[in-house]
Amino acid sequence: MLDIRSLTIDFPGPDGRRRVVDDVSLSLGPGETLGIVGESGSGKSLLSLATIGLLPRTARVSGSIRFEGRELLGLAERDLQRIRGARISMIFQEPMTALNPAMTAGAQIAEGIRLHRRASRREARAEALALMELVRIPDPARRIDSYPHEMSGGQRQRVGIAIALALRPRLIIADEPTTALDVTVQKEVLDILDELVREMGLSLVLISHDLGVIARMADRVHVMRRGRTMEEGETAAVLRNPASAYTRELLDAMPRRARRGFHIAPAAGGEVSR
Repeated sequence: MLDIRSLTIDFPGPDGRRRVVDDVSLSLGPGETLGIVGESGSGKSLLSLATIGLLPRTARVSGSIRFEGRELLGLAERDLQRIRGARISMIFQEPMTALNPAMTAGAQIAEGIRLHRRASRREARAEALALMELVRIPDPARRIDSYPHEMSGGQRQRVGIAIALALRPRLIIADEPTTALDVTVQKEVLDILDELVREMGLSLVLISHDLGVIARMADRVHVMRRGRTMEEGETAAVLRNPASAYTRELLDAMPRRARRGFHIAPAAGGEVSR
């Protein structure tokens, strides 16, 4: 589904080029959830923006990003536009800034449907309403005409998920989708994502600084720090027996209840059970 090889991203700096992603490789299979975890500045969000061709023009990118066997790096903008939304969608961290404040929720969900499918206004609105129901927005028949500022943070993030699903993509990239939400709403949004991935057979790249979220959602985890890969593997295996000191730091930062059932191996390694 997605195969990234030796991806490197540089930006201009006062002392020459500044490397923000350094020789990162990862892969994602159909129907799989890959968690990318790391602190702020680790390069995980830049990795996602590179995948859909949304890096600033000042970025210099090398390596390979192949999606469904097609190389995306160097692809013409018109070809990338056909892939964005239709084949790869993104859910952004802060829905209040990601959504257009001058458009209703329904109009924003319907916009991509009208552009890509040439649907009529009525058809697109009907699909938007169905998507709002799918992502469990309360009273969707009324909320479809609400503006973002008239909705709660959780409802706005559900609108973001509905927009991402509108064209039935094969891959969704969710960049810190619950960071701006309170704990109860976080759980509801993660439940929705998990259910949709399983029922629709989607692949998901879930980006987070919270290893607890990754532990709950991801089949495999990719740990990043300062633009580099620290370790990767099946989520349960990495939690049981982390190979890098940095992953241990992330585990130490998890609430005890989130770590329940995982017995972390000593620094020297060894067999660990769950």
